[in-house]
Amino acid sequence: MPTGLTMPGVAPVVDPYGRGITYLRVSVTDRCDFRCVYCMAEDMTFLPKKDVLSLDEIRRLCGVFVSLGVRKLRLTGGEPLVRKNVMQLFDELGAMLGDGGLEELTLTTNGSQLRRHAGALHAAGVRRVNVSLDTLDPDRFGEITRWGRLDRVLDGIEAATEAGLHVKINTVALKGVNEDEIPAMLEWCHHRGFDFTLIETMPMGDITGDRTDQYLPLSMVRARLRDIYGLEEIDYRTGGPARYFRAVRTGGRVGFITPMTHNFCESCNRVRLTCTGTLYMCLGQEDSADLRQVLRATDDDDVLRAAVTEAIGRKPRGHDFVISRRERTPSVSRHMSVTGG
Repeated sequence: MPTGLTMPGVAPVVDPYGRGITYLRVSVTDRCDFRCVYCMAEDMTFLPKKDVLSLDEIRRLCGVFVSLGVRKLRLTGGEPLVRKNVMQLFDELGAMLGDGGLEELTLTTNGSQLRRHAGALHAAGVRRVNVSLDTLDPDRFGEITRWGRLDRVLDGIEAATEAGLHVKINTVALKGVNEDEIPAMLEWCHHRGFDFTLIETMPMGDITGDRTDQYLPLSMVRARLRDIYGLEEIDYRTGGPARYFRAVRTGGRVGFITPMTHNFCESCNRVRLTCTGTLYMCLGQEDSADLRQVLRATDDDDVLRAAVTEAIGRKPRGHDFVISRRERTPSVSRHMSVTGG
């Protein structure tokens, strides 16, 4: 039986391995106001405007995916909230919630623009946000993000909670950078009622520096947290790849996204759409489908549906991520900011 949520009347498109595709992540821009060391080079060259889908084109494509059984949309970037007029898109996608077939609309953000947009996000139907935050130390935050300000992000998180948004903190575990801070971040999150998810760095795109110097296996981190807090595996899922535990000492949830130490591909229900209209069936593979060409060539959504269905029919079993001293080149050439987090 296909994995993933289904809804009466519309069964999701099924990939070659019996997985129902119910979750679409959409990058609305490759631009960001940060330059995180594991995600981007400091001197990035961004896409020309003509190559980027308009907000109307993104809305149309999302509607096609919802008509094919997608139940969860997550908007990402780059930083999605730096896209001009992006709240118009949130409002239009929010109208698809409920009777429109969509069950959840969420986003991943660095938090820098949340103070300005939190209330409007809630009004559009967003109820959960993932905030990428790798440290609570202002100097370290500046080193990791290069351009970011921690106080602005923390203020944005406060605005999100005031607006009624449930916050999950996503932290990339970086060896020798923030590994000493992970227990403190867990306690900070759980004291505020936030879920806390740790992510292994992934070999995507050419960055400044050596990823083997950054890579921290989460199997080691989980063992350490188990010793400190006691971890009990729980039956909690958000539709993504995280495996969740309850920290006995704090009572909060902690998730682990482990593409390197524990391949989570067997239950993958996700595909990713870039801001250029390129559909990637797997984060860690280069095979893709150019939906922009189809989109701009026809007003017939049935043609788009056929293109999406054909692409999902090529979805691979899983990724081939490798980080080692012998593998100096990234597993995939595109930066994470291009595909979307």
